[in-house]
Amino acid sequence: MEKKTLLVTGNLGYIGSTLVPILTDAGYDVIGYDIGYYDDCYLVPAPQKLVKQIKKDIREVTEEDLKGVDCILHLAGLSNDPLGDLSPDLTEEINFKATIRLAECAKKAGVGRFIYTSSQSIYGISSSSKEVDEEGEKNPITAYAKTKWQSECELRKMCSDDFVIVYLRPATAYGASPNLRIDIVFNQFVAFAFTNKLIQIMSDGTPWRPMTHIRDITAAFIACVEAPSELIKNEAFNVGTANNNFTVSQLAKAAQGCVPGTELIFTGEHTDPRSYRVSSDKILTVLKDYYKPEWDITKGAEELIRFYELVGFDKETFTGYKCTRLKCLKKRIADGMVDDDLRINKC
Repeated sequence: MEKKTLLVTGNLGYIGSTLVPILTDAGYDVIGYDIGYYDDCYLVPAPQKLVKQIKKDIREVTEEDLKGVDCILHLAGLSNDPLGDLSPDLTEEINFKATIRLAECAKKAGVGRFIYTSSQSIYGISSSSKEVDEEGEKNPITAYAKTKWQSECELRKMCSDDFVIVYLRPATAYGASPNLRIDIVFNQFVAFAFTNKLIQIMSDGTPWRPMTHIRDITAAFIACVEAPSELIKNEAFNVGTANNNFTVSQLAKAAQGCVPGTELIFTGEHTDPRSYRVSSDKILTVLKDYYKPEWDITKGAEELIRFYELVGFDKETFTGYKCTRLKCLKKRIADGMVDDDLRINKC
């Protein structure tokens, strides 16, 4: 079979830095496309065997950048609710308008497949009594979630037999990565246990969160690269496992159990309106021959502890900028590397 060329946007980020080595080890030629906000945030070296690295703002992508690409895996963007709240207008510009520009350029360049990273946050607040499937009501609350749903809706109009688009909706990610994030709930809870032996929850612990290990998310991307078009064309898939819905309390207790002597406190001072349980049955059935998740939170917590030990993760790292995306971007702006529109300043 002819070797495929894949372009991964956001290849230097939390998921991308885990995904790309798996793709290249599987025999794919990979082009990276990343603006470089988080270049110096790696906790361990993680060189990527790329055909080439494009260092460029996703808002400036051109058709020429995409020539010869068979499939795009689009991860780039402002990656969570706090970043989205930094500037709702910029979030729309980067997460929505740039996504559509990328897809338009891809279609003109003859790219055959486009895998879009959406989010389960598009479901917003839903009844906790049942798990939401892909057809469930969409109720995006944050600027980030709204741009994800907006992008899905617009991309659906562009999908064709020659330009197959699929929408992956991962649950909240967790797990070790060379470019680690601790601004996501489970990684943060394990980090609190590891560094402080104290996990303090500001809510009452009752909100539900679907969770997916970062390597199961990468497995979903590979499944969508390899699956036949008729299985994925204009389809959305919640990415997770059969048992991946947890209350915040359950996640905190799982993290507490990893480090003996860790204290767990619920203050209940802040309510969290986001609560939803999500079904991953569709991906587990439709793509059963291609998607085989292997992780759970116990295994993931053990992996995180080993990783924190490996990198000497400490309180300074925890409170620093490298593992928290909003802190990092604010530092880039303060240092003059990035302007107020989040564009790299040309020196």
